[in-house]
Amino acid sequence: MRWGHHLPKASWGSGFGRALQPPDERIPFLIHWSWPLQGERPLGPPRAFRRHHGNLADSAARSGRHGRLFPSASATEAIQQYRRNLAEWFSRLPREERQFGPTFALDTVHVDPVIRESTPDELLRPLAELALEHRPPQAGLPPLALSQLFNPDASGRRVQTVVLYGTVGTGKSTLVRKMVLDWCYGRLPAFELLIPFSCEDLSSLGPAPASLCQLVAQRYTPLKEVLPLMAAAGSHLLFVLHGLERLNLDFRLAGTGLCSDPEQPEEPAAIIVNLLRKYMLPEASILVTTRPSAIGRIPSKYVGRYGEICGFSDTNLQKLYFQLRLNQPDCGCGSGVSATPAQRDNLVQMLSRNLEGHHQIAAACFLPSYCWLVCATLHFLHAPTPAGQTLTSIYTSFLRLNFSGETVDSTDPSNLSLMAYAARTMGKLAYEGVSSRKTYFSEEDVCGCLEAGIKTEEEFQLLHVFRRDALRFFLAPCVEPGRPGTFVFTVPAMQEYLAALYIVLGLRKTTLQKVGKEVAELVGRVGEDVSLVLGIMAKLLPLRALPLLFNLIKVVPRVFGRIVGKSREAVAQAMVLEMFREEDYYNDDVLDQMGASILGVEGPRRHPDEPPEDEVFELFPIFMGGLLSAHNRAVLAQLGCPIKNLDALENAQAIKKKLGKLGRQVLPPSELLDHLFFHYEFQNQRFSAEVLSSLRQLNLAGVRMTPVKCTVVASVLGSGRHALDEVNLASCQLDPAGLRTLMPVFLRARKLGLQLNSLGPEACKDLRDLLLHDQCQITTLRLSNNPLMVAGVALLMEGLAGNTSVTHLSLLHTGLGDEGLELLAAQLDRNRQLQELNVAYNGAGDTAALALARAAREHPSLELLHLYFNELSSEGRQVLRDLGGAAEGGARVVVSLTEGTAVSEYWSVILSEVQRNLNSWDRARVQRHLELLLRDLEDSRGATLNPWRKAQLLRVEGEIFRTQPH
Repeated sequence: MRWGHHLPKASWGSGFGRALQPPDERIPFLIHWSWPLQGERPLGPPRAFRRHHGNLADSAARSGRHGRLFPSASATEAIQQYRRNLAEWFSRLPREERQFGPTFALDTVHVDPVIRESTPDELLRPLAELALEHRPPQAGLPPLALSQLFNPDASGRRVQTVVLYGTVGTGKSTLVRKMVLDWCYGRLPAFELLIPFSCEDLSSLGPAPASLCQLVAQRYTPLKEVLPLMAAAGSHLLFVLHGLERLNLDFRLAGTGLCSDPEQPEEPAAIIVNLLRKYMLPEASILVTTRPSAIGRIPSKYVGRYGEICGFSDTNLQKLYFQLRLNQPDCGCGSGVSATPAQRDNLVQMLSRNLEGHHQIAAACFLPSYCWLVCATLHFLHAPTPAGQTLTSIYTSFLRLNFSGETVDSTDPSNLSLMAYAARTMGKLAYEGVSSRKTYFSEEDVCGCLEAGIKTEEEFQLLHVFRRDALRFFLAPCVEPGRPGTFVFTVPAMQEYLAALYIVLGLRKTTLQKVGKEVAELVGRVGEDVSLVLGIMAKLLPLRALPLLFNLIKVVPRVFGRIVGKSREAVAQAMVLEMFREEDYYNDDVLDQMGASILGVEGPRRHPDEPPEDEVFELFPIFMGGLLSAHNRAVLAQLGCPIKNLDALENAQAIKKKLGKLGRQVLPPSELLDHLFFHYEFQNQRFSAEVLSSLRQLNLAGVRMTPVKCTVVASVLGSGRHALDEVNLASCQLDPAGLRTLMPVFLRARKLGLQLNSLGPEACKDLRDLLLHDQCQITTLRLSNNPLMVAGVALLMEGLAGNTSVTHLSLLHTGLGDEGLELLAAQLDRNRQLQELNVAYNGAGDTAALALARAAREHPSLELLHLYFNELSSEGRQVLRDLGGAAEGGARVVVSLTEGTAVSEYWSVILSEVQRNLNSWDRARVQRHLELLLRDLEDSRGATLNPWRKAQLLRVEGEIFRTQPH
């Protein structure tokens, strides 16, 4: 897991010209096509364009300059209405894109992938067994821009039919969308009319006959008036046929007869064949997109130009895409918090540097789809997380964007889902890698998983199609030095996701399970009949063995069920052991590991391309939990990978059983966060409440609490009922937004540690609200080493005035100064429950310290006041000592390591504070205070003749010498 733009595929539904419906996740079109249409002109580099801020009025004027093929006013108005409808239809955002903000628009981040012109001879060249390498362009064939697709070919002949092909994830849908939008806003003046068709939509019609005019009118109602004029449009009419692999085309005359009449009803496939033959509307221009395996369905004599969509083969295109996508100003997603421009720029710069220096991530981002995944992951890690969004759901949605509705081969009667095929083959490879702890695979490894169990010609054909169309989506050649000829998963986390999917789908079966299942099914089919026959024979014949055989038949299915149950327990055991595996190499939590791998910060590794000696797959168990959630199971069912409710329940029970045994151990902070992240991904509050019922201490000290981590902790623990004895969030880089997110957890805590978090006066507003909450049960609040200042302490005193639970408060090193201590002295009596107050190391002088000490002596409940390491004179320290021991009762005042000629009973507390904070405090200032303490010890040692006291004083002096900074 050391370390990723894709826009969804096309699917047009019927009834396009009717009143537009609100966004609905059930409409396939809205899932696949969503492109905001408000762009007028490209800005910046030629492959990107910005958002349009005008309207569609200019498009008619631009078209008019090239001749008016639709001269009547009604026809012109129909075309303009069609443009508006088409633009509105393509402006719908799928849920996967809404995470980037309420005003996010896809047209602000479009970057054209590279299109390489190819020749028929090149297409006929046999592919290697593993065609994962991107072939360099041939000499003399420069990359093509969209505006050049229909330019005359090298011999000067007009190009009427263009076929664009590319593997899954290279951006075919993006290019189609860009061309449609360009036409909607008049940026394709060569075409007076553009009519897009989704071949998936056409294939769903089956053999039902319909004419071309009917197909157009049913989908685009405004075009009814101009349909009779289509033949006159000539080359100014452009048909866009997206996803040709969905159609079974037969160009034989015996299979598909000739038809030139657009009003003649035929099967949709026959109409497409005659359009491509140039027998129907011979002058019309046609753009076809398809996967590589379906290129041969169109004879090359009907194609004027082939173009291979090569993705972002130029790293500069990847950088441009990331810059446009990650620099969105409203990534706060309505939470009121968003990244500053400087933070966004820093994120883009770190990612750009990693693209330059870490070639494996650049190889992954060759596919625009993975650029989208990288951005979605970074947004998840660094922006406030939308409710219910998980890392597993991002990966599942990513696969839905690329594979929804896709089958391996439309000509195969099995109609096997492409995602299901990938789960079976790539999932097997991924799981074998996880189980053997490796991320690099030889060609033999890959072929072994792809070809396992293949016996028929049909299965070999499916494998051939998968290799050509989708293998490059999952695997990439390893570009790390010293590993030639090996392959890796395109994104490391995808290996763990597919391995988890392979398990939860039940695709991993032992030989015993396979044989046992077949036997159980056979016995189940004939069991009733055999039982009936044996029952009759047992009554007629005195055979004592028959009842035994009768009972054995009933036992077989139950034995098989136990075998399956044992297998689930073994998987759960392996998953839990992986989750709680402690490796010195991977001390960071999985969220930091994932962010660092994308941004190029590899932690303890000496070089970003250097692999660890032992791979750790901490995301694998987390993805297993995430895939069992109801939302992800529903999406996987749409992809042809259903997980049965009973299987999900039994897997969850097996996991709960193992977590209940191993989850009680005390975990390091990063491992504890990984455990909570597993529960967050699982999205089952009842499950989490039962497993985490024994958790009493939440120690996340040192874990960098980003917005997503705060959301994880609050989501998992915020709804629990039992109290948490201690919540330690020291040195977690918390901010006020994080405090607000974690408020439900704080309300369950008895001891709350927020030291070393750079919390200022703004955070004290949230702490005041926490203290005033009627459910607050905090008894100990540690806020040391935070720049609270006087303004912050004033807010805290407002909270303490109405609080009845806090008894211990630490304000050590919080920048209070004299003014802060005087404020505390004046308002201390507003709280009647406080027992201990620590205001050490706050730069206060004698007067303020004495005022607070007197107020503490008069407080009804305060027992201990810490004032050491303040700017106190020798006389001031002596006065405070005398005040602390003047009379019985009242608070004791700790100002030094000594009390008279004896060692203070709090000397270890003072030195432990120094040792704990030595790295964060001003060393020169600490050295000066330690010298004062040494002087006090020397004076006390010289003033006593008691050998026991002298020995104690010498011992404390030795501790100070060991504590001093070097």
